[in-house]
This record gives sequence, C-alpha cells and structure tokens, in this order.
Amino acid sequence: MGRIAQGTKVLAEGGYEKIFLNTFETGPEERLQNSFACYLSTSAGPVMGVLYISSAKIAYSSDNPISYKNNNQTEWSYYKVIIPLHELKAVHPSSNTFNPAEKYIQVISVDNHEFWFMGFLNYDGALECMQEALEAGRHMQSEA
Repeated sequence: MGRIAQGTKVLAEGGYEKIFLNTFETGPEERLQNSFACYLSTSAGPVMGVLYISSAKIAYSSDNPISYKNNNQTEWSYYKVIIPLHELKAVHPSSNTFNPAEKYIQVISVDNHEFWFMGFLNYDGALECMQEALEAGRHMQSEA
C-alpha cells in the first residue's frame, strides 16, 4: 500500500528527478543518476523512502515525516541522509543467512558511519549503481 502512495506522490510531483532537486541542495553540474525505493534501517525500525544516487552524492529521504520528541513536544521531520561521493568509504552487499531473499546494502562513510538499506525492488540495479558511485567517489578523492 505504501508503494502505491509513493507512486502517486512521484507522479503528482513530476518524477523522481524533480523530487530530488526539491529535497536536496544540488550543484550546477550535478545530475541524478538513478533512484531506488527502499527502506533505511534505523534504531526505531525500517523507514520507507527513496535512495537517490547523483553524480555528486548518495542521498536518502523518507516518504513520510518521522515523529521525535523535542522538549516534551512532538515534532515531525523527514528522515534524510546525505553522503557526498568523495566521503564514501565502502559499499557492501549482504544477505540474511537464514533467509537469503532478505538482501541489504551496507554503506560506510569515511567517518565510519554505517547505513543499511534494504527492501529494494531492484536490488541488483541498486547495488551496481552504488558500487559505481563508490568508484566515482574514489576517483574524486584521487584527484583532490
């Protein structure tokens, strides 16, 4: 049901590229390479959203705002992750040993923050695109 709602939102807002440009700051030469519906594993459980891979960064935004407490007030915000490609350290495929159909992609930044993405409709395509982003980031690092 959530994916149907997401598809409707994508159509209403003009496609994934338009959502990406409206959600994240982008550079003048930055282009969206691909986007993948998935879940991000958080301490509060999996959060449904979209992983965007651009020519400059990997970015994730939840489909819906997430609630959190701020001085006894409940506030709402979209869950976002932004990792510039030059700050990517590793991309690791993984699967559940008890249920190999459960596949994950672990992303590690240069400051050793780990992010676990799962529930991809196109796992192989997402993994390939993330590995290409990692290589592009390494190329950027070597030029700096």
